[in-house]
Amino acid sequence: MNDLEIRGVPAGFVASCEFQDAATAQGNSLGIAPKSVFVPHPIQDRTDAEMAELARQAIDGIKALITES
Repeated sequence: MNDLEIRGVPAGFVASCEFQDAATAQGNSLGIAPKSVFVPHPIQDRTDAEMAELARQAIDGIKALITES
């Protein structure tokens, strides 16, 4: 993601909130602060309808990952 940002391509990631601390630690160790959106955990056992609702709730943040610099 950092490489993309350096090239002028907006980038970011979506993960469940369970990984927020790990993402911060990884970013700190690499000296970067990637843009991110965290959604409720867990993901793997959700139905298609539940995943669609998570996406609806997160869409503004997800759009911001690729449109805001």
